[in-house]
Amino acid sequence: MAGFKQDAPNAAVEDMVPVAPLGGTRAQSMQRLQVGVAGLAAILLMIGLASVITDRARETDASTVPEAASTTEPVPTPTPKSDPLAEAGVVPDLPAEPTPGPSQEAAIMPEKGEGLETAKQ
Repeated sequence: MAGFKQDAPNAAVEDMVPVAPLGGTRAQSMQRLQVGVAGLAAILLMIGLASVITDRARETDASTVPEAASTTEPVPTPTPKSDPLAEAGVVPDLPAEPTPGPSQEAAIMPEKGEGLETAKQ
């Protein structure tokens, strides 16, 4: 029974565990190596692509000309101050002077004085 490890010398056949080398077979280790190398190559490719994209973006930003300013001064156009409601003939009735609103009375405060001193005596 080569290739099996027995936990106890008198254990049954069901208790036998197959022994596998830690590294696996040569084919399995080659496959792991290929997957690792392919992963590293993919990461390097992504980093190179990102570097090219950022370099192109910097070159584009450096070579672009800002929008040209106008060579003539803008002339302000006079806007007529008209009231569209007045033109339509709908004018609200507003009083000439605003009426004063109700004024607020002063708050009622307790009297200051000798209230505490008289209680002590």
